[in-house]
Amino acid sequence: MIRVFSVLAAVALIWAMNAAAPNAQTAPDADVAEPPMTLSRMAEIVFALDDKAVSQGNLFQLTIEEAPVLIITDPANDRMRAMVPIRSAEGLTEDELMRMMRANFDTALDARYAVAQGQVWAVFIHPLAALERDQFILGLGQTVNVAKTYGSLYTGGAMQFGGGDSLPLQRQLIDRLLERGQDI
Repeated sequence: MIRVFSVLAAVALIWAMNAAAPNAQTAPDADVAEPPMTLSRMAEIVFALDDKAVSQGNLFQLTIEEAPVLIITDPANDRMRAMVPIRSAEGLTEDELMRMMRANFDTALDARYAVAQGQVWAVFIHPLAALERDQFILGLGQTVNVAKTYGSLYTGGAMQFGGGDSLPLQRQLIDRLLERGQDI
């Protein structure tokens, strides 16, 4: 019981330290209220990002930086999900799963790694109506970054939340490179 409490206390401390840090994801016009996100407003944003996007009912398909992005909306339940396929889930090792979970804690940011229907995905999930334009665009960018950095940095690309295990893992690469360069 004491061990569980210690873990919870450590997580709470990490959370509190990072909550005090400035948020790099804040939109420049954060004080200006936006209207609720609708499918037509989302379509405007999607087609501004990719003029070859496809819209069919509650579904959008677009390409960002050569990554296929699928957006599924459910206005009745006020949800949206943007997804980028990464790879088959078949053959995932325990180490790969643990690395994805670590990234979900500190570097994937608003995007997440997920496994569904035999596939590894990068996903961004958010209530639809509360979603603001810049949040949506940042979420899509982070989702594409999470997909593109799978197997290497495992990052949403904007910042690290901190308190997790990713920074030391990423630092290992830098240390190896510095060590190789010592003789030059």
